[in-house]
Amino acid sequence: SNMEDDVSLKFRRQLLLIDENLVAEDVAALKFLCTDLLPFKKLERVKSALDIFQLLMAEEYLNEEDTFLLAELLYRIKCHSLLKKLGYTKEKVQECLHEKGRVSPYRQMLYELSENITNEMLKDIIFLLQNWLPKRRITLSALELLILLEKQGLLTENNVQMLEGVCMKVSPDLLETINCYKRAKGLESLVITIYTQIIGYPRKMIWDYVETFILFMVTAYPCSERIIWKGKKILCCFHLSLRENIVVSSSLRFAVTFFLSFLQKTTSYKMDGPHRGFCLVINNVSFDGSLQERKGSCKDAGELERVFTWLGLDVRTYENLTSLQIKDVMKTWQRLEDHKDRDCFICCILSHGESGAIYGKDEELVSIRMIMSHFTAKQCPQLAEKPKLFFIQACQGKEIQRPVYVEADAQIPDLPSMQQSVSPSESIPEEADFLLGMATIDGYVSFRHIEQGAWYIQALCSKLQLLVPRGEDILSILTEVNEDVGRRVDRWGTKKQMPQPAYTLRRKFIFPIPRDPPPS
Repeated sequence: SNMEDDVSLKFRRQLLLIDENLVAEDVAALKFLCTDLLPFKKLERVKSALDIFQLLMAEEYLNEEDTFLLAELLYRIKCHSLLKKLGYTKEKVQECLHEKGRVSPYRQMLYELSENITNEMLKDIIFLLQNWLPKRRITLSALELLILLEKQGLLTENNVQMLEGVCMKVSPDLLETINCYKRAKGLESLVITIYTQIIGYPRKMIWDYVETFILFMVTAYPCSERIIWKGKKILCCFHLSLRENIVVSSSLRFAVTFFLSFLQKTTSYKMDGPHRGFCLVINNVSFDGSLQERKGSCKDAGELERVFTWLGLDVRTYENLTSLQIKDVMKTWQRLEDHKDRDCFICCILSHGESGAIYGKDEELVSIRMIMSHFTAKQCPQLAEKPKLFFIQACQGKEIQRPVYVEADAQIPDLPSMQQSVSPSESIPEEADFLLGMATIDGYVSFRHIEQGAWYIQALCSKLQLLVPRGEDILSILTEVNEDVGRRVDRWGTKKQMPQPAYTLRRKFIFPIPRDPPPS
């Protein structure tokens, strides 16, 4: 046979011995890990490990001189005792993986995920995905399920969104495996980020740190090696030979630490203090004059409290404050010494509003800019250089004709406004580290369902719960909020709304991923 022609008797005996020590689950795992390497139709016909070895030899992945791929596969499925039959040890395989590894980070991630999915979790996942699965298949293993999703194009190297969604619902702990893969996948773009970050610096000052950083990544993260080589056109500007002299001495370690610290400081806000920060929720529901009661707003306030508490903030809620009381509350929190031990500050205001302002219970307007100005570095030094986020659910213009089940957070027509038009970018203080999330653009109303709450607040809470566990930054989350609210229309399809964020943030604002599952 071809096998007898191509390989020595000794090599065939090695393969037979390995085959005899592998059970059906091991064969299924080997098939899965080879999915990107071998033709799928041929893999489907595989019955034993020997069939896989035959295919690997036919594709020139395996021969008596080079058995590393088989060693890698055995290592990945944790059959470490069989490595010695190929002359390898677990440590030797680990050492060579970054240079010789052939199983993609994507395939590794899926396999690791399958290993962590219990039978109960699998049943739940299959139930959630039943509309996408063939009706004829009743029993599926985790690996078979993943292959089915890939066949249907629902799961690819660049799109793991559906997988994230079901893992989030079934067991958020599974997300760590996917997040680890996404971080590795992002290394190529990280390299570009590094280059763009330092391009303005004197070349001599930073060059060694960049070189060291790349060497460090290759050494510390074996799966990154392929990604970096894939992007070698980008890296040619560094003039590096990544496969040579990968030795991290103590002085180089110091350089790496310095560079990582430098990179962290230039890309995201520090969010690892002992306390996350305070979150104020001001919820004005009823008013003294002609402004309507804001039905559904208590649902919004409760949702904000649950979500920001989940995110680690200390939430304080105030109801039905007059314009003077709103100003007094801001002065009180402005003077608070405890801010110095906190990472950030958040303030959410739910009320009726006009252009650039919100109404107190007494129907007097309070300028949004004035509210935010209490927390500038000069007025509140404890929050200097820390992110300050404000979310406003209020109309920014006149009330419009509307169906009864949707209300607008606007003034009523017979209450004239002296306010001039003010855009969100004009409301925000000129100095850095502020974000203002507005429910609607200037001059327009924002909608609130009298039972389900405001479109904007419900979308904000929903997207925070979905995207914070994925490591997304606040601006990416608000973009998703925009898309969500922008798609919504009222029952008659005539009323739409578009939120508008304005910001002077200097870095990415990323909430640390909470240990607990989202509250809803």
